[in-house]
Amino acid sequence: MKSLPVFSIDLFCRVVDNFGDAGVCWRLARQLAGEFGLTVRLLIDDIAPLRLLVPGATKGAIVDQVTICHWQQAAALQPADCVIEAFACELPPKYVEAMAGKPRRPVWINLEYLSAEAWVAQHHLMPSPHPRLPLTKYFFFPGFVEKTGGLIREQWVGKEPEPSHHAGNPLQVFVFSYPNRALPGLLETWRTLAQPPHLTIADGPAGTAALSWRTSHDVARSLQISILPFCPQREFDALLARHDVLFVRGEDSFIRAQWAAKPFVWHIYPQQDDAHWQKLNAFLDHYCTGMTRAAAGAVRSLWTAWNREDGSSAASAWHAFAGHLPEIRSHAGEWAMNLRKMPDLATNLVTFYQKTVKM
Repeated sequence: MKSLPVFSIDLFCRVVDNFGDAGVCWRLARQLAGEFGLTVRLLIDDIAPLRLLVPGATKGAIVDQVTICHWQQAAALQPADCVIEAFACELPPKYVEAMAGKPRRPVWINLEYLSAEAWVAQHHLMPSPHPRLPLTKYFFFPGFVEKTGGLIREQWVGKEPEPSHHAGNPLQVFVFSYPNRALPGLLETWRTLAQPPHLTIADGPAGTAALSWRTSHDVARSLQISILPFCPQREFDALLARHDVLFVRGEDSFIRAQWAAKPFVWHIYPQQDDAHWQKLNAFLDHYCTGMTRAAAGAVRSLWTAWNREDGSSAASAWHAFAGHLPEIRSHAGEWAMNLRKMPDLATNLVTFYQKTVKM
């Protein structure tokens, strides 16, 4: 545990879609409480998704030193010393009024979504004065480079050797994605290989699609497919470490794949205006630096095909990706090692709080 004066944190989370919002907020809350010894309350508007990620998570429960509250309880609470508004979720008005009424006003942070785009570093820590109350909100951007807020990373990350693939054994491939029309094309390609991979597919739309595909093909040449029931968050990181290639989605599993230091493919959350493509390519520009042109091209081609849900292109791109796996695997390890040289998100949040209260 890191030694510092104890202060309190209220972390607000609205569950917009899937499990990413709850997952990211829980990891951060747990680290702030467990590694820094801080008093942390997680105020969430929908506890049901959190309960699946964190067994025992109920209203009023204390799990891993984090007190779990329902969003509606906020109006009756005395605001904490530091208030984190995750992903622009907009705090309850009565709670904001209470913040302004405290003799020592809280440090108010809007924790933004993760992005590798260049503008992130320019906007990190920008202040936003409240139009009516004597409060200032600071925008806090996670990121992959210096002058950003960094990434969620617990102390244990990188301290345990990860299993590595042994030549001659089937590849262990993990698939956790949004619904994706490219999956049947990849499954067809994998089953025709001399040594098909062993697949673990997270239960949900992708798992359903995989089982439907398997029933319509020659059983004798079908892939070995295991459907994974919903996995609590504590087990998820170890699950990733046991596989050789990871197909992940959203933000939380995207980060965990990088800490697993494995070759991976990211299914980014699609946006109606296609803004996600700029975000995806910005990350690839960073991630592919240092690879040979051929390996970088293989990564980009597979990621692009997967996110375009183009089964034919994804099937073709897989062959190039698999052909460069030794280099991609080595690069994944170097990438994770370099990221670990930067302060993590929780450390940066605590440091910013300490500096701000001294201003």
